[in-house]
Parts: sequence; C-alpha cells; structure tokens
Amino acid sequence: MTTQLADSTVPEAGAGGDMDADASAIATATVTETEAENATATTTATAPATGTTPAAGSATTTATAAGNATVTAILEGRTSLGIEFGSTRIKAVLIDDSYRTIASGDHAWENHLEDGLWTYPLEEVWSGLQDAYAALAAQVRESYGVPLARVGALGFSAMMHGYLAFDADDQLLVPFRTWRNTNTGEAHRRLSSLFGTNIPERWSIAHLYQCLLDHEEHVSRVSFMTTLAGYVHWRLTGRKVIGVGDASGMFPIDPETRTWESAMLDQFDALGEVAAQPWSIRDLLPETLVAGESAGELTAEGAALLDPSGTLRPGVPLAPPEGDAGTGMVATNAVRVRTGNVSAGTSIFATVVLEHKLARMHPEVDIVATPAGDLAGMSHANNFTSDLNAWVRVFGEFAKAAGLALDPADLYGILFKAAVSEDADPDAGGLLNYCFYSGEFLARLEEGRPVFARGPEARMSLANFMRAQLFGAFSPVKIGMDVMTKDEGVRVDSLVGHGGIFTTPKVAQRILAAAFDAPITVMSTAAEGGAWGMAVLADYLRHADVPLADHLDTRVFADARSTTERPDPEDLAGFERYFARFIEGLPIERAAVKAIPLER
Repeated sequence: MTTQLADSTVPEAGAGGDMDADASAIATATVTETEAENATATTTATAPATGTTPAAGSATTTATAAGNATVTAILEGRTSLGIEFGSTRIKAVLIDDSYRTIASGDHAWENHLEDGLWTYPLEEVWSGLQDAYAALAAQVRESYGVPLARVGALGFSAMMHGYLAFDADDQLLVPFRTWRNTNTGEAHRRLSSLFGTNIPERWSIAHLYQCLLDHEEHVSRVSFMTTLAGYVHWRLTGRKVIGVGDASGMFPIDPETRTWESAMLDQFDALGEVAAQPWSIRDLLPETLVAGESAGELTAEGAALLDPSGTLRPGVPLAPPEGDAGTGMVATNAVRVRTGNVSAGTSIFATVVLEHKLARMHPEVDIVATPAGDLAGMSHANNFTSDLNAWVRVFGEFAKAAGLALDPADLYGILFKAAVSEDADPDAGGLLNYCFYSGEFLARLEEGRPVFARGPEARMSLANFMRAQLFGAFSPVKIGMDVMTKDEGVRVDSLVGHGGIFTTPKVAQRILAAAFDAPITVMSTAAEGGAWGMAVLADYLRHADVPLADHLDTRVFADARSTTERPDPEDLAGFERYFARFIEGLPIERAAVKAIPLER
C-alpha cells in the first residue's frame, strides 16, 4: 500500500459544477497534514508508552492494527458510501465511522450539446456510476483484502436543477436537460413575477414551464419529474423522494414545513397553460425529506444495477438524495445560520444560510435550502474553471515542447503562485478575462464565449495574465454576493472555501478574500468534496436525534484544522478596479457571442 491517500484527489463542487479533470490534478499528489495523520496505512509509529522502547517494526505494527480496524469496519458495515454526479466526474467515497475516507473511485464524463441543449445520456449515468463504484470496490479489495459486500449507509448527490421528465410508464420523455441550459428565460421572468421570488433559469419548474410555453408535444404526458440524484435514487430504491436541499432547486421551499410552497403550487396550477394539462404540479413532484429521514433501502434490483458483479448485498439504508449545493454545505460545515461557503468547480456558487427571508426579490440571488431545510441565499455562476483549465493545458503543452516534465500539480502551483507574486500588479495590469463557456445569467448572457482582452498599454506578463484569469473567474459570482451583503445586509460569521482550486496554498483563498472583502477559511477537509459530504449525510441517518449543525460541529469537524486569509488592502483595491473594468467591458463578450459560432 502506498502513502498516497485514496481521498487526495480534488472533488467536485458547485451546483452542477465539479472540478474539471485538470483542476483535480492540483491536489492529486497533495496530502494534507490531517490526511497524513489519518491515513489508514500510515508509516509513522505512534509514541511508545512511557518507559518503553519501541520495538523494531513498530511502525508496521501500527499500520497493521489500523488496517485491521478498517477491515473490521468494512466487514461489519460500519461504513457510509457517498456518490456524487458532478459535471465532469462521478465520484464515490467510502468513509468509516470516524469520517476518514478509506476508499474512493471515480469516472470522468462530459455533457454533450445536442440540438442546442446540454445533456448526458442516461446510459452514461449508469455506466459511469458502475465504473466509479467498481473502482472503489477494487480499491477496497486491493488495500484491505476483502470484498465490499456490506455498506452501512448510502447516499447519492448530483448537480442540481435541470429537467428529467417521465411518463406513466416511467419512460424518459425528452433527453435530460442539465442546469447549464439557459433557454428558459421567458419562464424565469414570468414565474419570478408570479411568485414574487427569483426562479432561476436552471430550475426544474422553469424548464417545465418553458416546455409549455414552447408547446412541446411531450408535456401533456409528463407523470413525474425529478433531479439527477432523485432519478438515481428512485431506480435503486423504488422511492420517488428527494432531499429538501436538492428540492429547492426544483421549486420554492417553505422553511416552516420543509416542503414545497403550497400557495405557489396553487398559483402555478392556476396558470392557463397549466390548467389545460391533465396533471397538477403536485402530482409531478417527488416527496421531500430532510437530512436524517429514511429514504428507503437498496433493493435487490438496485444492488445489481449499482454492482453488476453481485457482491454488494441489498438492504442498505439510503439517505435522502441531495444536490451538490447541500453536500458542499455539509463538507464545509456551513449549515448553521450566518455561515456560508464558496464551492468552486466547473461552476461556482457562494451560499449563506439566512436569518430570515430577503426583503426584496433579487434575480441575482437564488433562494435554496440546506439539507436540514433552512433557507440560504446563493449567488451561482455557471462558469468558473473550464477556461482556466484550457489555458493551463496550453502552458503544459509549452512545457512539454520545451522538454520540461512538469507534474500537473506542479504546473498549477507555479501558475497560481505567479498570480500573487511581486511581479503581479494589484489590478492585473489592465488585462481582462471572461471565462464564459456557456450563458451566464448574472452577466445577462444567453450564451458564452471565452475571451481574453487587453489594451495596447496593458502590462502583459505571466503574473498579470494568471491574476486576470483568477480575478475573471471570481467576478461573476461576486455580482450576486454583493447583492446579499451590500444591498440586503446579510450577515456572515464565517465563509469557507471548498474545491480543488483552494488546494494550492493561499492563492485562490487570498484572491477570493479580496473579491468578497471578507475573511476566507479553508479547512483541512477542503479537498474532500461533495461525495464525502454525501457520505457524511448517509452516516447522519444513525445520528438524526442531534440537529445536523450540532452534529457537524461536535462530531464531524470537532478536530478539523483550518487556515484563514483576510483581505489584503492592495488586493482589495486592485480587485475593485479590475471588477469595474470587467463590468464595463461586458459588451466585448456580447460582441464575441454574435461573432464567434457556438460550435466549430
């Protein structure tokens, strides 16, 4: 067994936005202090008892004892498994009852643009899930010498929102439409006005209503709609349920009842286009559950679907399926009122758990829920690391052409550190970068084109280029965060960064502190990710007598280490100058959308 930990790979993050494969390489070779201490197969001897001399091979003995304890936990089912479907990776994480990752597996996948809409074929959902699980199970057998036949608890999470609609025979009516699609602008405007609360373009109800407005033939035959996590859970348990956090990306949630806003359901049903249908919206939506509630068990058919080898036994209890926003909150211990987190991946979102509802509707802010059902305000940007990763690949190709063998983690580290070096101007020297691969509601863009721009007098350097990349990546999400903190006076006691981009020490953390003008904390668990957060929620089935926030504080994160970066005055002033140019320069992006075809 090597000293590289199973959980040292950067995880997914974001509502529908996980770390791209290249960004995940940032932490692949990185083992944090806490991870090293917690490693199952450590090569460090424990301190001997007073007055004794450590015998030769005591380190090996310690490692063996730790390994034996893990084997016992696996055989007795004192484990929890979380599986998350991110935008570019399906990640499976198995933890023990001390919340240490003991095995992991993943599968890379990509969305497809079909007929102008982003989708994943359901066949790839199942092949990817089976591949990620098989990789995890193989790691269990290789590392601990036992098959993975029992799991103590299980949970699924995924990118939120989107549109998965089925008929009365449980047949998919149209290809899965992901959160990334921005063709629902008219539905967003009409429903936001009707409900008096923001209904983002990504939300499932916006997709359904847009189908009605577009007179799509299948709408009258819809019998059930759900999210990706809800779909996988349904197929494996037979239960049409959804965690309240994931549900809050489908339709508004009532924080008192922890379920759908009843009055808004009535308002939707009363719309002329809806009233003409043979269904009520109440009939289409899944049952909502809060964290800790039983969401069924893995059926025999479900076990065979997850593990075609037949090794995994059915009967595993399942947690409510959740969205990646909720698992990000759990993974950063940000479910308590006035705490928040920033999950950064293919997309990025900043979420703050609210003390009360916002005074006014703001289209820049989504109102979602924690897995416990408390309301949270979210600024969500569709685009984050995709453009950054593309540029890093270019630098990697140059290094290879120059005969330099750079590990991806080293490459990212070199480039990121340049952004905060002495050669970097506080405002990135007049350079601008727009990271828009797809449409971006916060910037009022229906489509996106990645654009790098500069004036002839701008100071072009590697340091300024990388600083512009990172400043540009954080700029869209700042728009909605400013609405919450500056316009609505939302108070935040702590804000935690989460995702692979925070693994290079201090760089992204420092820049985000400048963007939000707030201290940013990164925990030793920053690279654990949504799958780990889902595994923690699965384990919570055994501890639901304690409120989720208290459980995380006193049990899961009791010994977690963290670092905090406070805004540097020069960084803060530089970011504000950059951000002003970013907003003023948006016509450049709109011109690019008109001039550059979406597909080559």
